Amino acid sequence: MDKDMALQFPNRSRSFDDVKHTVRFHGYDGMFEVRFIVEAAVLMKMPDRGFVEADCLDAFDRLRPTIEDVAAKAYKRNRRSSFTLTVDDFT
Repeated sequence: MDKDMALQFPNRSRSFDDVKHTVRFHGYDGMFEVRFIVEAAVLMKMPDRGFVEADCLDAFDRLRPTIEDVAAKAYKRNRRSSFTLTVDDFT
């Protein structure tokens, strides 16, 4: 991958995985797709009803700028094709 390319997030889609309790989204470094997974625990600090899809996706949308910043930093440290972002990545 070209080290001069910047990770971008032009595709606003995201999806919830009810089994793994994660939200998936994608970034792009030029023509290379980078897959990201955010654990629901990042989005829902104290879930009182479990991890509800609509709540997690709403939280993701509200936190999107921060999530994309954290994702870009993770990618800059280690350019891979997929990442799982956990609570530790946001501290």
